[in-house]
Amino acid sequence: MPTDSSPSTPFIGIDRRVLALAVARMADAVGNSFLIIVLPLYVASEAVGGTVFGLPASMVAGGVLAVFGIASSMTQPLAGRLSDRTGRRKVFVLGGLVALAGVNLAFVWATAYWHLFALRILQGLAAAFTITASLAIVNEVSVPEHRGSNMGIYNSFRLIGFGTGPLLASALLELGPFVLPGGVRMTGFEATFWVAAGTAVLGTALVAVLVRDPTGTAPAPRRLAMRVWARAGGGLDTIFTLGIATLVMATCLALLSAIEPAVNARLGQGPVLFAVEFVALIAALAVLQPLVGRASDTWGRKPFIVLGLLALIPTTLLQGLVEAPWQMIGARVLQGGAGALIFAPALALAGDHTTRGQSGAQLSVLTVAFGLGIAAGQLTAGFFVQYAFVAPFAIGSLLAAGATGLVITQVREQPASAGVA
Repeated sequence: MPTDSSPSTPFIGIDRRVLALAVARMADAVGNSFLIIVLPLYVASEAVGGTVFGLPASMVAGGVLAVFGIASSMTQPLAGRLSDRTGRRKVFVLGGLVALAGVNLAFVWATAYWHLFALRILQGLAAAFTITASLAIVNEVSVPEHRGSNMGIYNSFRLIGFGTGPLLASALLELGPFVLPGGVRMTGFEATFWVAAGTAVLGTALVAVLVRDPTGTAPAPRRLAMRVWARAGGGLDTIFTLGIATLVMATCLALLSAIEPAVNARLGQGPVLFAVEFVALIAALAVLQPLVGRASDTWGRKPFIVLGLLALIPTTLLQGLVEAPWQMIGARVLQGGAGALIFAPALALAGDHTTRGQSGAQLSVLTVAFGLGIAAGQLTAGFFVQYAFVAPFAIGSLLAAGATGLVITQVREQPASAGVA
């Protein structure tokens, strides 16, 4: 994959362009992650109501969370292709962030379940443009020898924001309602929506000031090189297989988020401890990804991905068996370590295999898979938890076992031709 060869002075050993985009996305991720904690509680509250085909509240909450990933995943290939065809990335990142700010604020006025579904769809559409364009920028400014490290750093900063959000959101919910100057009252829910909008605005400002399109990025040809099957040697295409592995990983990581009431009831805890459990996984991902990404630059990508998928099997199942908050925290940390072994190396290996000028569309295979995986995990947990608490986690473990076999047999470490690398 060709890279931007223009010089960039490193800052504490990190490419300044990657660091700037990572910090900007971290600010936006704070606001987005607010809603993962807030919306299940919002659905269960008296602030919003309605009926959705007679589904239980846990399934409605799972659907509200999942529809974001579905809408985003359906839009990302188009968004990535548009940024490839225009040869511009930054404008898509900015446009998506501006739209997210407006939609996040609109939750303040949502009073019915269908409002939540509609707003989550709009959020997904906006996020699709930001996700694909920002990842393409990181890929295009990275040389192969540092691509794993850069992907790890980018994901780490984004996850720091994603992990900070639930803690702040749970604190706002615990401390609310608030009385503002002039005697205006604001509930804890409303406060989280305003803060979520504000962080998207901050992310927009940071991207506008600190990020630029990679030098030499030009409009891509009309022909799009996306494949399911490998061009030579038979079997599945490497990027497509990495997409399947990413989907399974995301499914396992997302099982907990949609069943907060069930988790709290089983473990005898409140929203603050649930937020700590949620963030424990994010913290492990954030800390380990830069280290794993750098190691994959030296030792290869595939061994880390396989090891991570193997570790995902027991660490996912364990969450369905725990009976105390501290046990859940430990299980989430271990699962986060497994995810870290997969995430950055998979993105870097996919980047190694991308074709010139088509990073946006080809890497969208993995970003789409991640979004669909999050949605699949939330829907799976929301539906199967009513039968047994361990059921969704057992399903996730089985999927991880299947993905391990696929990666072992179908993923090639090196691009098939020099023209891709």
